[in-house]
Amino acid sequence: MNWRRETIYILAAMGIFLVFYHFPSSPTFQRALQQAVLLLQDYARAHVIFCLIPAFFIAGAIEVFVSDQSVMRYLGPTANKTVAYGVASVAGAILAVCSCTILPLFAGIYTMGAGLGPASTFLYSGPAINVLAIILSAKILGIEIGTARAIAAILAGITIGVLMAYFFRKEEKKRLGQMAVQPVEEPVPAYQTILFMATLILILLSATWSPGIGIWQTIFQIKWYLTSLFGLLLGIQLVVFYQVHPGRIGAVIALTALAVLLTHSAELSFSLATAGLAVVLFFSGGRARAWFESSYILAKKIMPILFLGVFFAGLLLGRPGGDEGLISSSYIAGFVGGNSLAANLWASVIGAFMYFATLTEVPILQGLMNAGMGKGPALALLLAGPAVSLPNMLVVRSIMGTKKTAVFVLLVIMFATVAGLIFGAIT
Repeated sequence: MNWRRETIYILAAMGIFLVFYHFPSSPTFQRALQQAVLLLQDYARAHVIFCLIPAFFIAGAIEVFVSDQSVMRYLGPTANKTVAYGVASVAGAILAVCSCTILPLFAGIYTMGAGLGPASTFLYSGPAINVLAIILSAKILGIEIGTARAIAAILAGITIGVLMAYFFRKEEKKRLGQMAVQPVEEPVPAYQTILFMATLILILLSATWSPGIGIWQTIFQIKWYLTSLFGLLLGIQLVVFYQVHPGRIGAVIALTALAVLLTHSAELSFSLATAGLAVVLFFSGGRARAWFESSYILAKKIMPILFLGVFFAGLLLGRPGGDEGLISSSYIAGFVGGNSLAANLWASVIGAFMYFATLTEVPILQGLMNAGMGKGPALALLLAGPAVSLPNMLVVRSIMGTKKTAVFVLLVIMFATVAGLIFGAIT
């Protein structure tokens, strides 16, 4: 018997026993624990099926189908800076996902050779520069805050990326130098890669499209028809471009169509389509199998840390629209009243650690402003809150290390604080 391993099991068992033996029984802790579980449930229902899993597939596709040379050309250290930061900020804004869904995509481009600066801009821009969220902010919180959020978020994404690249220029030079000596893979036609990646992104966008006004609402009403169309296009590309067996793709399409007819459930149908795609890729060869493996490795690395982070965010700060966590909202409201430096700093810090699902930051801000929150701290929270979160920090740390993550978060907090101070002083 391996007693070293058995000792680890015994200690783990004793630790679990002691946790439950001394489990806090106060109503406050029980309520916070319930909110943590409910927040995790909300995240699983609202983001995993339609956001996170497609994001993992896109990230895996970036590693397998997008060449190192393409990433280095547009986002690498030798790329034109205007192009690199422009591509990073626009790409993030187009995706318009939350601070957790952006993580697999960030991991994909960063590990493929994107410079730290453009990758950081992409990491910030995805959740921060959300067109619908900015429109909603202007409509509910006022045109001044909506306009300030749009301008400040764009400036923040580029500024933070440039500063990250400058602070870690020596480490980045060494990292990218090591990647440059890797063997060159067989090239894939550019049109093929562009069409394939565009289809995956369109599936993500259509599946996560939110209700709105005008054309936004019209697209929302037909979102599942569009998602089905893009899914069919993806299946055709897998057969034509990557030699996946057409019978297997046909079986997945038939199973998904049957689920739609029998259940009318978007969640079940999308889940079956995704699971079917994973099975087909697993039993395929070449790049198709490599795509599955890359996506799986990223999911295995990120999801446990992400779910743990969401749980603790709910435990500490509660759930949007639900009860409070261990930290009372009355304390938060007291810290962010007025437009002082302390109020803006606290708003930035609280926003940075709290988890906001897409668009939930607006009603939360509306409630805090009604409770006395100043306009400056409101903007600070809007800039820091959607962009980062405790789950986000834990995962980013596993990708680029503790020091870079700490600097990234500090830059987000500092920029949000300064922007809030300036906005509060002029309004």
